[in-house]
Amino acid sequence: MTDLDNRPATARTSENPYLAGNMAPVPTEVTVFDLEVTGEIPAELEGRWLRNGPNPLDEVDVAHHHWFMGAGMVHGVRLRGGRAEWYRNRFASTPDGFSPNTNVGGFAGTTWAMVEAGNPPVELDYELNSLGANRFGGTLTGPFTAHPKYDSATRELHAMAYHWPDLVDRIHYVVIGDDGRVTSTLEIPVADMPMIHDMSLTPTYAVVYDLPVTVSFDVIGQGFAFPFAWNPDRPARVGLLPRGGIADDIVWCDVDPCYVFHPLNAYDAPDGTVVVDVCRYERMMVSDFRGPFGDHLPTLDRWVIDPATRTVHETRLDDRPQEFPRHSPTVGLQQHRYGYTSEVLPFDPVQIHGATIKHDLERGTSEAHEYGPGRGGAEPVVVPKADGVDEDDAWIMSVVYDAATDRSELCILDAQDVTGPEVARIHLPQRVPFGFHGNWVTDASVTPPT
Repeated sequence: MTDLDNRPATARTSENPYLAGNMAPVPTEVTVFDLEVTGEIPAELEGRWLRNGPNPLDEVDVAHHHWFMGAGMVHGVRLRGGRAEWYRNRFASTPDGFSPNTNVGGFAGTTWAMVEAGNPPVELDYELNSLGANRFGGTLTGPFTAHPKYDSATRELHAMAYHWPDLVDRIHYVVIGDDGRVTSTLEIPVADMPMIHDMSLTPTYAVVYDLPVTVSFDVIGQGFAFPFAWNPDRPARVGLLPRGGIADDIVWCDVDPCYVFHPLNAYDAPDGTVVVDVCRYERMMVSDFRGPFGDHLPTLDRWVIDPATRTVHETRLDDRPQEFPRHSPTVGLQQHRYGYTSEVLPFDPVQIHGATIKHDLERGTSEAHEYGPGRGGAEPVVVPKADGVDEDDAWIMSVVYDAATDRSELCILDAQDVTGPEVARIHLPQRVPFGFHGNWVTDASVTPPT
């Protein structure tokens, strides 16, 4: 255990909801072996569950602190042979102090911690120690993102990247080959420096979300840490960039003003349209500049984008507040039947998350796994079963916070029995804050220590 209490710690305070309850940082780096388990971990799960999020231990301006700010802390649990062999949490950082805090995953035989808004990934070893910035063998000359999209057919990674203040009038579309080197970079002109948090990908198009949350000098002038806000004077549009095309080839389609952090999945429909399911905010950061949940809450919507008519047809799939959508990796870039989200609760003193929701988009139905009073599950990570046949032959992994005990568990659900009891509850040695994103990284995709 590494005790970080000699640093000036950010207090848990109700003055800012993003520093309260399970949004507050933890003060220690911990290594614990042979974790206690209730239930039975599926023996086929061999690898690491990883999760990243901000952990601002240095003193912050509580009134102006934004959830997206703070050093990144990666949490990990290694599973093997039906056992939870270890839990570790480590700050992800470079020698010059850069610390990505948004996502973590594996690609090209390595493990990366990634961040919103431009900086390169930080490479981690198997035990989550930082190895320095990964610029893909020197081939990454511009910004990167926390949300690259993987194409299993071409074995490429695709990214839409913005970087304030280095890029103010354009974003970069970056493609990385399976050797971990950049194969192409395309500059796309955009106005006002929009916050382009994520992208979508189909076999035909890369999808650009150019929406009216932009850099705000007024917000900067008020002292808020994150310089973006709702821009009511700016149109909203979504762009379809033909893969292999240039910026002039983008088909821009107007959409009703809104904001999207995270799409669930996207695919090419037989009629030539593109279907994307998204968690949609009516407005975002209008009067509350500390995070996304102060003004409006997200719903699950479907957009059918028609490049022939340059229109977007919008349908509400579920009006319950929910975020952090995921799908089975087996249907990435293809038509999906199922999607999984985390319920978003209006702020109470400790929780932003509640149930894990499974959507059957073919039938138009949904089911929810309730973790119990005072318990809420974060982003669901979907892991296909080794012998799976159906799309929902999968395990769902979610970190669950228990407000009564102020502790966290890694819970495993059976996606085909999502309302049933947890298959396993792995009791973690400390609280895991509600951060942002994580992934399951199999041992087959990296080289674990012997």
